Order: sequence, then C-alpha cells, then structure tokens
Amino acid sequence: MSVKPIGIFDSGVGGTSIWNEIHAVLPFENTIYLADSKNAPYGPKGKSKIQELSYKNTELLLEKECKLVVVACNTATTNAIDSLRKKYQIPFIGIEPAIKPAALQSKTKAIGILATKGTLSSALFHKTSNLFASDIKVIEQDGEGIVQLIENGKLNSQEMRQLLQLHLEPLLKANIDYLVLGCTHYPYLMPLLIELLPKRVKIIDSGQAVARQTKSILAKHDLLNPMRSKPDNQFYTNGDPKVIKSLIGDDFDVSYLNF
Repeated sequence: MSVKPIGIFDSGVGGTSIWNEIHAVLPFENTIYLADSKNAPYGPKGKSKIQELSYKNTELLLEKECKLVVVACNTATTNAIDSLRKKYQIPFIGIEPAIKPAALQSKTKAIGILATKGTLSSALFHKTSNLFASDIKVIEQDGEGIVQLIENGKLNSQEMRQLLQLHLEPLLKANIDYLVLGCTHYPYLMPLLIELLPKRVKIIDSGQAVARQTKSILAKHDLLNPMRSKPDNQFYTNGDPKVIKSLIGDDFDVSYLNF
C-alpha cells in the first residue's frame, strides 16, 4: 500500500480528461499532473524529441515521488512508452486509440480515427490498426490545429467549430459509424462533436479504460492508497494556468512551473 501520488503527464491540458476518469475511479488517490503546454503539440515532433520530452516529464514526476506514471498523451505513448518502461523501474500506463471496440462494433465496416500526426504515423498505431481492423476500412484524419486552439483557450470558439467541420467532412463521406478520439485533448470536444455529427455516429475515447487499467496495475503491485481521506491533487503547467482551470474548475489550484 502506498500514499505516494499517481503521476500523470501530457503535452498540455488534454490529459486532464484522463485525470478526470482516474479521479472518478480512484477518488482517494493523490495525484500530480504535468501539462507540458510549452511544447504542445507533440504530434509534429520526431520520435527522438518526443522520447526526450517524455523522459523529462517522467523524471520530474519521479522527483516528486510518484509511484506510477500515466502517459496521458497518445503521441507520447505510441512513440515513447516502450523506452520509458525499459529506462525506469516503475509501472507505466499508456494510451492508445480505442480501435478495437470500434472495429468490433462497426456495422458500416468503416471507422474514423481523429488523432495527431505523431500518433497516426507511429508503428504502435499501425500495429494496433492491423491487428483489430484488418477487415474494415479505417479512415485516418490528422486533427491539425485542434490542440493549439484548446491550449490557447479557444475550445468553444467559432474557429474550432469551422476546423472540426473541415476535419470531419472526409470521415462522414466515408460513411463511418464510429469516431475514435486519438488524442486526450479531444474528449473536451464531445459537446461540439455530438452537435456536428449525425446521430448514427458513435464516439469512443480511451479514458475509462485507462482509469480501470490504472486501478488494476496499482492493485497488482500493492500500491493502492489505504487512506480514505481527501486526496492531494496537484496541477503544474509551463503554460497559462487559466487554461487548465477552465477545464478542471475552481476547486483545484494550478501552479506555473518552468520545466
């Protein structure tokens, strides 16, 4: 048993969508969240740079005595999770687009993946896609520009609406019936996506599965927090703290940290 915190990092504020799910499943666990907004998005960066940033984030969380690290970024997971597990002696939880459930449930045999360039071009993404979606049509769409708008506090802007419509057009033309969100920033688009998509298109993200896996791995390693008191949830960003506050609410403090 351990009262040490769960560490979570992302290339910005999007991973707070994962934090929300983890906090719901593990309400007594202490957490530390790192938003590397200064370097967002990770998608266009090369594999070696993404690994370098992932090492930096992990080492900062280890300095803060985290017992497990959730890589709350699809691009960092697909490009760096294997090297992180080899380099550090703590459990890591990664995030991959939920291709499997979408592929298994699709009636039109066409699913859309909205993700960043870094995720779509990764070897791990293609391995998963080939494994679970070999007999259906997978339409990949680079969500270029979405992360930047969210990081700049423009989640509900007209600019975002127009950009989303542009990205969704080729997916709808392909007659998809499932849209897989392949970036942890994207669940915050859910209200807008529901408005823009026809009712026949269902939206899937990985948040709940990641939270369940986090609980499972903590239990397996006997690292669950035995305390039933109010947890200490710390949020750090090297960007504008107001952007995270707009997503997680005023109940939590967000500190600026130059990392």
